[in-house]
Amino acid sequence: MKMTRLYPLVVLIVIAAGCAAPARYTVEEISSYPPAVREHIKNKEVSLGMTMTQVRYAWGGPDSIRIMEPEDGKKRVQWTYKKMFFAKTRLIFTDDKLTDIVSGEPGVSK
Repeated sequence: MKMTRLYPLVVLIVIAAGCAAPARYTVEEISSYPPAVREHIKNKEVSLGMTMTQVRYAWGGPDSIRIMEPEDGKKRVQWTYKKMFFAKTRLIFTDDKLTDIVSGEPGVSK
């Protein structure tokens, strides 16, 4: 009788484990980065100066991408992440380097 009640729970755990996101990078892919950048990626953190590829390794792909007007002849791109229902984080890249983090999420800072 107890096993019958546990069965749905076991099935739910197995399904949830199968849906877990795989790693977004391999050790070899990030081995050439400076130690601080590697640590940020491993901890799923972003910091100013990271490239688009490094941010993608840390956070995955953005929810949306917007090409912005160039500034001083430099290409600018905005990535938006919606990690919470009520808040989002915008990352601004200038010539492939993260130059600004604008967030309404608690705990996200430059």
